Formats: sequence, C-alpha cells, structure tokens
Amino acid sequence: MDLNKQQFSIDFAGQPLTLSVSKIGEQADAAVIGTYGDTSVLVTAVMGKQDKDINYFPLVVDYEEKFYAAGKIIGSRFVRREGRPSENAILSGRLIDRSIRPLFNHAMRRDVQLIITVLSYDEANDPDFIALLSASTALLISPIPWNGPIAGVRLARTADGKTIINPTNQIFEENKNILFDAFISATSERINMIELGGNEAREKDIVETFGEGHEEIKKLIEFQKEIAKKIGQAKIEIEIKKPSQELKEKISVFLNNKIEEALYIKDKTERQNRLHELKENLKQYLLSESISEFEDMETIWEEEIDKLVHKNILESGKRPDGRQLDQVRELYAEAGILKRLHGSALFFRGNTQALAVTTLAAPGAEQLVETMEVSGKRRFMLHYNFPPYSVGETGRMGGVGRREVGHGNLAEKAVKSLIPSTDEFPYTIRVVSEILSSNGSSSMASVCAASMSLMDAGVPIKKPAAGIAMGLMSSEDGRYKILTDIQGPEDHYGDMDCKVAGTADGITAMQMDVKIEGITPKILEEVLEQSKKARLEILDFIGKAISKPRPEISAYAPRVLTIDILPEQIGEVIGPGGKMINTIIKETGVTTIDIEQTGRIFITAESLEKAQAALRQIQSLTRTFQIGEIIEGKIIKILEFGAIVDLGGGKDGMIHVSELKEGFVKKVEDVVKLGDIVKAKIIKIENGRIGLSMKAINK
Repeated sequence: MDLNKQQFSIDFAGQPLTLSVSKIGEQADAAVIGTYGDTSVLVTAVMGKQDKDINYFPLVVDYEEKFYAAGKIIGSRFVRREGRPSENAILSGRLIDRSIRPLFNHAMRRDVQLIITVLSYDEANDPDFIALLSASTALLISPIPWNGPIAGVRLARTADGKTIINPTNQIFEENKNILFDAFISATSERINMIELGGNEAREKDIVETFGEGHEEIKKLIEFQKEIAKKIGQAKIEIEIKKPSQELKEKISVFLNNKIEEALYIKDKTERQNRLHELKENLKQYLLSESISEFEDMETIWEEEIDKLVHKNILESGKRPDGRQLDQVRELYAEAGILKRLHGSALFFRGNTQALAVTTLAAPGAEQLVETMEVSGKRRFMLHYNFPPYSVGETGRMGGVGRREVGHGNLAEKAVKSLIPSTDEFPYTIRVVSEILSSNGSSSMASVCAASMSLMDAGVPIKKPAAGIAMGLMSSEDGRYKILTDIQGPEDHYGDMDCKVAGTADGITAMQMDVKIEGITPKILEEVLEQSKKARLEILDFIGKAISKPRPEISAYAPRVLTIDILPEQIGEVIGPGGKMINTIIKETGVTTIDIEQTGRIFITAESLEKAQAALRQIQSLTRTFQIGEIIEGKIIKILEFGAIVDLGGGKDGMIHVSELKEGFVKKVEDVVKLGDIVKAKIIKIENGRIGLSMKAINK
C-alpha cells in the first residue's frame, strides 16, 4: 500500500524539523506527524458532524503520553498500561488548548477534538514544541474553521544575557545560571500564551527575550502557510446561529440601565443576586411576550454585559467595584493561625481567600515521579484545592481536575526557586493551598499564602513572594486599558488574564491567556511594570504579618540531622540484613534513617534528643582512627598478654602488656582491671587492628 506521504522539512534552532501528512489517521479531518530531533508526535483533529445543544464552544485537547515513546514500562505490578494522565501531560494539554482556543469562533457549537499522541521521545527535545506546531498545522490544513496558524517556542535566558531557542534538557543540566525558562505561543502579529518559571527575572529581560522568540515563531508561521497552500482543504462553512434583531431590541429596551445598576455593585454576593434576579425578570418578561428563546437570551445577555464592561473601562476607567485601574483590593494577612501545624497562613485579597498549610517531613518522604519524560524525586510540592463552596456553589468532591493541577503548578513554580537546598534545609516540604473564597486569581493568592506559611514553618526561603492577576480591555480601533487585580466581570469578560508572581527583586512565575488574538510587546511591557507596582505593595503588606522565616521550626515538626560518611562505610551502618540500622532505630526511637549512595545520612525523629542519640551511634560506627590519636575507653577483656579497650561503634583496640606502663609488668591486672576507664594513644593500625599504648600517652 502506498501511504501517499507528503513531508515538509526545515532546520529550526539547530535541529531538523519535519511535518508529515499521509494515510496515517486518514479518517480524521486532519492528521499530522511532527518530528523534531528524534521526538515525534501524532496530532489528529476531528470536528463533529452537527451542532450540540449547548451554550458554549466544545473544544477538547487530549495530550497522551505513551511510555513506549521513552522506552519505558511503567505502572504497578498488576497494571502495566497508561492510566490517568500525569501532571506533566495535563499541563502540556492545557498549554496547547490555551494557545489554539482564542483563534476559534466561540459561537460555534460543533465539538472539536485534538488528540496529541507522543510517539517517540528522545530525552532531549521537549514534545510541547512540536506538539503545538503539529496541532496548528493539522487545524490549518483541515476543513475545520479556525483563524490560525499559530506556533510556540521554548525560551531560556542566561545570566549573561543570552537567549536560547528550544533549549535541550542537556543545556539545562549544564547551565546553572538560567534566569528563566518560558514557553510562548504567538500568531505572526501577537503573543497569545505565556508560561514562565524564573529565578527573579527582570521585566525588561523577559520582554526582550520574548521579542527574540516571536521573531523565530514568525518563521514557523510562514512554514505552515506554505504547507497549507499545497495541501490545505477548503474550510467548512458552519452556520452560526444568531439571535434575531427583534429579540435584541426587546431585551435592550427591557434592560435599559438595569444591567449597569446590578453589575456595578462592589459586593460579589449582592452583585450576583441582583444579576440573577434581573435575568429571571427578563425571562418572565419574554414569556409574557410569548418568547421562549432562552438560549438566544443568554447570548444577548452576555453580549450586553461584555459591551458595558468594555465601554465603561475604555471610555472612563470605570470598574465594576469602583477601583482605580491600578488599584489592588483590600488585603488581609495573618501567619501562624493554627498552632499544631508546622506552618500556616491566611491571605485575603478582596473576596479571594487562601489558607496555606506547610508540612515538613523526612527526606525519604519525597514523591517518586515516573512519567514518560521524568524519572526522579520531588522534594517540594504545592497542592491547590478549589472546593465548590469557594464560589458559593454545590458540587462533587474528589480528585483534582485540570484547573486545580494548572493553578497548583503555577503557584509551585512561583515559590520553587526560593526553596533552600537540601544541604541547607534537609526536609521534604509540602504546601497545601485551600481556597476558601474565590473572586479572581486564587492561584496568586496561593503564592502569597504559601510564602507566608513557609516562613511560619521556619523554612529559610530566600525571599517572600507574591502574585497578582492583570487584565486587559481593548477595542478593535486599538484602544486598551490595563487592569490590576482583576475579579468577577473583568476576568470573565476581559480580553486577557496575565498572572505575574515574584519577589521584590524579580519575577519567578508568569502565565498569560487571552480571548483575543494576543498582545503586543508594548502592552506586555506595560503589564509587567504595572504588575510590579502591585506586587511590591502586596509584599510590603505581607511583611507586616511576617517578614522573615521563624528562627526555629515548629515544636510539632520532626527534627532532621545530617551526617556524611564514606560510601564504603554504608554497609557498617546498615549491618547484615539491616540488623545494625534497625537496632539504632529501635534503641534511639528515631522515626527513619535514610541513607544515600553518596554516604549522606538523614536522621529524622520526633525530638532533637532522639536524633542526636542516633547520630552519636552512627558516628561511633563510622569513626576513623589515626595513629597518634588519644582515645578513652573501657577495659572489656583481660588477656595474659594485654587488655582490650572498647572504642565504641563495635570497635576495640589492644594494649599490649609492654605498653601498659614504663618498666616490667608481671601481670596485666597489676595495672588495669576489667571495667576500668583508661586513656591510651594509638600507636599502630594494621589490617583494621588497632594497637594502643598507655605508657606513650605523655610522650
């Protein structure tokens, strides 16, 4: 069979890049195999045959990690196939979704599904890059209506000002001076998606690097356009159902100024109640007019609010809650609210409330992570929970969804670079952010609460961090206004949600999504500068509640002591079948003793005294002796030719009768007796045997 393969290739950032279209996946509307280096993905795009009876655009992006792609067999003893997507897979799917979604007509009611299957992973090139490019190409050449193309690149900025396009994993391993690692997506004109983790990066460096990245993206846009010219299919014309002009006029007359009166109420609950009441009154009015087109009513309702919010902000800077454009809502911060916990903090910003709790544990409590891309351990974790009551709703409780994973990852990224090394603080650290109330950027509230909670736990973080969500209102004629600390209607009807977190000295995390084509470098620069002002204000407020880590960890937290031994001494500490290490744990009452292959030992106990007792035993076991060293020990055995001295740790030494004292000694017992504590000098070490001398001690 002829696969009828058509390949399109370029070199990009020093790697060969190929997009292939063939009979593979031929029943999909479009299927593209993208290869970058030796990393390959298959992307299929399919659109439903008829409209769904729903009031939203049903786009689904599924990102499928396949363990075979990395040559791995992962799973439990009984289940050796892929199950629930890993956090990495969820985040990759979200990244692609957030990039392509703004370029669809959201009035469409046909379901569209993209499935990205990672076929091969070369352990060097991030699949996200080729996956997004392949997804864009598949949509572009398919009959599915879409306003692409789009592309994205991964960017790294080094401390010496160098920008690296699509850095490989090896580059990150070899360079310890990376200021930030980012992924941006863009059309030929505007950036529309940002994901960044940084080490206190400066705003101007981010803008400059993103500009360089955008120039590279433009090359990928042109590459896709050339492919579409050759094999692109005609787009299906989908009838977009629109409300009648008569219905629009009736609703407009009824609402008059009523929406503005209800929408511009500061209190969220009261605002929601008034808007709900107004909508119900509108339904009753339409029923009295023999109109039951409630889906069309919903569309017009949303359009009216959207137009109103945009108009008032663009023309007069009027926000629904009356704040200035760059004004942060009222703040509240308190640390150490729950004394039994290792660390805790409350942070409020307006109606958004986050409770962060820090738990410290032994190094052995690290999370084992094994995915297609990663096999390792995770020492610092930040988990985010968003219960339904936080938005005044009922709902199912259980496992976390994609939103929770994404928000938790962003907050973790914002704090991760500030966590001390294992050498400085040998604990596994988990922070849980419980969102108690939400009305705008609970992920950034989590950053603030987590930072305070870590300091309350005595974790010596480098600096406190805070975050803020920035918004945008724009018009087709180029006018725009940037909003600080968006909430409610500004978030729902706004054109951008840009979350920026960091310390007083720079940005540690950033995430941006848009509902329009994207933003220009000028807008990005203004957003970052305005966000910095808000971040510094929040950090100053947090500092009044807690400004630095507690000098001591909580009395309820475990104590961890560290000791380094020679790797060849590990067997002595463990003992045959683990006998020695289990004896130490039993005798001292410590919780765990974790030993690394390097010889580093972590002792974890409920109290410092227990940990120190175990430490002393290990020191005795692994103590090395030097000729000339003075020791002190108990006589544990008398022989005809000398005495045996206990040196601790299961080791002993012998004092020959001739070394007991100056002159002739007839009997050993004339000088020392069983149980005596003596001092002696080490005079020889041969094949592990230690020779001692009492008479040489003063020489």
